[in-house]
Amino acid sequence: MIPSIAALLCGLVFGLGLILSGMGNPAKVQNFLDFFGRWDPSLGFVMGGAIAVGLIAFTWAKRRRTALLGEPMLLPASTVIDRKLLTGSALFGIGWGLAGFCPGPALMNLATLTPQVWLFVAAMLVGMWAHQLWAAQKS
Repeated sequence: MIPSIAALLCGLVFGLGLILSGMGNPAKVQNFLDFFGRWDPSLGFVMGGAIAVGLIAFTWAKRRRTALLGEPMLLPASTVIDRKLLTGSALFGIGWGLAGFCPGPALMNLATLTPQVWLFVAAMLVGMWAHQLWAAQKS
């Protein structure tokens, strides 16, 4: 029960951070990426803050064998930068730039009942499903 409550609280804090930072607003995200137009650098500070917190948290987590609630610490072990990683990163970035959403803010914005958000999430789920099918055929 406690892990579920902790997960809920973490999700609420994450969602609140998305709202307060403007990451849930696709126009703000697209303006951040529009270097030669209406460039808005404020999300750079949001990302810089997130990276700083992440560096501290992951440095601390690497020294632990268990998470704060006693579960095993499961951190990524691979450091390989391969074609699959670069392709996935490029597709993520292109989708983020075109739509102004990445998965977290898109899920948060489902509550707005905006058709474009629902279409984006549907397309994201279809893409995830298609990748699962493709990956299963390769193995």
